[in-house]
Amino acid sequence: MKTTLNLIKGIHPGFVLERELQKRNLGKGQFAISLGEFPQTLTAITKGKRRMNIPLAMKIEKSLSMEEGYLMILQVYYDIEQEKKKKNKNQNTAHPDFKKLRKILFWDTDMSKIDWQKQKKAVVKRTFERGNEEEKKEITHFYGPDAVTAILNP
Repeated sequence: MKTTLNLIKGIHPGFVLERELQKRNLGKGQFAISLGEFPQTLTAITKGKRRMNIPLAMKIEKSLSMEEGYLMILQVYYDIEQEKKKKNKNQNTAHPDFKKLRKILFWDTDMSKIDWQKQKKAVVKRTFERGNEEEKKEITHFYGPDAVTAILNP
């Protein structure tokens, strides 16, 4: 059984706060003023454009009778999720070691402009049809042996 926290991991704490304020029929502006904060600050947080900070989280949690640290825990999980997305994006834009691939292998295109993920099938097939052993090893290392085998033996 999943806990509430497990269900909302990776969601910006501002979105959770927005929903909580709606459930309680509290306006963001008035609520912010009651905490001694600028309404723009709370609005930016509820739209996910600004991070939750510890002093504000503590004020909100106390005012809404929420568990202490709840919003900051959500912020940390959100930050982790964003970091994972950034890492995955960087991996998807990565390319094999160009030093191990001859330019003649991809004679008809600029290797720096190849989308190595979208064109994986074509890259693997071309490398294994025309490439030398070092190039085959590099492509196998880059995509992984399972992916290469799946492409070559459908």
